[in-house]
Amino acid sequence: QVQLVESGGKLVQAGGSLGLSCAASGRSFSTYVMAWFRQAPGKEREFVAAISWSGGSTYYADSVKGRFTISRDNAKNTVYLQMNSLKPEDTAVYYCAARRTGLVGRKADEYDYWGQGTQVTVSS
Repeated sequence: QVQLVESGGKLVQAGGSLGLSCAASGRSFSTYVMAWFRQAPGKEREFVAAISWSGGSTYYADSVKGRFTISRDNAKNTVYLQMNSLKPEDTAVYYCAARRTGLVGRKADEYDYWGQGTQVTVSS
């Protein structure tokens, strides 16, 4: 079993930057694909970014490409999401997710473990 705890969400102005962290418990973190998803009010949960177990491959939604960066530190069992040039449409609850298999996925139902989410609000 893996427990994921996100942190770092807050209110920020448009154009600003924010960093999210997701701390994972368990010994197998370094073997998991990790991802960030987000869910805005009234909308479905959507893929934001994912990173392979080694950190060597990263994947992004078109809406955040060039603005967001996902990274991980396997020694600290932590995955990060650095968000720059934030827009009001980035406002959502951001969730960290882990997948046991080695394949990176972009669908929420492909992930096995989820955090409780952290709120990011971008004001215009």
